[in-house]
Amino acid sequence: MALAVTTSSSSAAPTTSFFSRLVSSSDAKAPQIGSFKFSEKPHVSSGVVNLTQRRSSVRPLNAEPQRHDSIVPLAATIVAPEVAAEKAEEDYEQLAKGLEIASPLEIMDKALEKFGNDIAIAFSGAEDVALIEYAHLTGRPYRVFSLDTGRLNPETYKFFNAVEKHYGIHIEYMFPDAVEVQALVRTKGLFSFYEDGHQECCRVRKVRPLRRALKGLRAWITGQRKDQSPGTRSEIPVVQVDPVFEGMDGGIGSLVKWNPVANVNGLDIWNFLRTMDVPVNSLHSQGYVSIGCEPCTRPVLPGQHEREGRWWWEDAKAKECGLHKGNLKQEDASGFNGNGATHANGSVNATDIFNSQNVISLSRAGIENLAKLENRTEPWLVVLYAPWCRFCQAMEESYVDLAEKLAGSGVKVAKFRADGDQKEYAKSELGLESFPTIILFPKHSSRPIKYPSEKRDVDSLMTFVNVLR
Repeated sequence: MALAVTTSSSSAAPTTSFFSRLVSSSDAKAPQIGSFKFSEKPHVSSGVVNLTQRRSSVRPLNAEPQRHDSIVPLAATIVAPEVAAEKAEEDYEQLAKGLEIASPLEIMDKALEKFGNDIAIAFSGAEDVALIEYAHLTGRPYRVFSLDTGRLNPETYKFFNAVEKHYGIHIEYMFPDAVEVQALVRTKGLFSFYEDGHQECCRVRKVRPLRRALKGLRAWITGQRKDQSPGTRSEIPVVQVDPVFEGMDGGIGSLVKWNPVANVNGLDIWNFLRTMDVPVNSLHSQGYVSIGCEPCTRPVLPGQHEREGRWWWEDAKAKECGLHKGNLKQEDASGFNGNGATHANGSVNATDIFNSQNVISLSRAGIENLAKLENRTEPWLVVLYAPWCRFCQAMEESYVDLAEKLAGSGVKVAKFRADGDQKEYAKSELGLESFPTIILFPKHSSRPIKYPSEKRDVDSLMTFVNVLR
């Protein structure tokens, strides 16, 4: 996914919209980047060495956007000036309730006002060009990014070019890692997703590039709507703490996700696009509604739901590629912190995670034996997890990637399911306080060391291992 930066921030002329609630909430302003303060309290657990750290708060910064080659370098160059006061952490659930009946224009204006140059619009090349139009109408500077998977339709590339010229912006693209794509295609062929599902291909071509892009932001804007996919998007709020991805500060809560058109239906979106006379993808006139990669998208027939044209060979209830994985629910674990369907022993039915040949699955006896060893020949990194936990699910990819990087390095990577009957043992002997908990059993030491940070990306985990291995 790539980041696009407008070359100017001139205010749009006043317009009269067909929407009954389409009103702007404020005049054009310089972007004010919101501030967060995350802190961690020290944890003290029996038998576990606990490292602690405190994150410094991110302070406000006023800046005009500049064009850059990628999101991450832009984030790395920002230096925030010292300020006397710090803002309190935002309650985004309460904010979402307050904006529930707001117009998309008002929601967009609020998002750009709060995050300024640290927020960007995710543009897929379909009808979410409406997001760009709303951003343009606010008169504020805005940024746009998109993923180029290498398998988009020619019409989509032409559409990208038309949008750039119409709005005077530069869409900066994020591309998949060439080595990963090469390995996937050489090993499984060009169309393996027709046989074993689209998730692996989407993870390489879309999810990992998106993860890199979002690490340079504090918020992003999507075109998700509740009526797009009743099975996965019917409950999305207009703003939320992202349940899957991390922002530039790392850790849970470091990225905010805005969905300005969550409560708008598809017909109103199209009425808006026609009214404002903006460019649209020519594939729409050929029966395409939801547009993705060329091999995985086809036109829909009259009466079919728009998402039926995506991955049509798969289960219609799970039409997500991984960009919005937080929308998916386990049949027996629809919530978190006990809201799922639990058994008497406190465990929840859910498909297991961290499945990789490089991740060793430890039984209760296995981890007890590991803990008793006082002179290990090699260090062990172990995640204490529950498969129904959405935070465990969110770090699955990075933990599996870490295991791949550490394969053959002399560090064993393992998992131990610590819910249900194993929870009390994990709490008393391994220092479990919440899921996921990551601990390292170093060489020549009987005491495990707990990973102290909420940053669960590969680089942060690798640093922890390298310092203590």
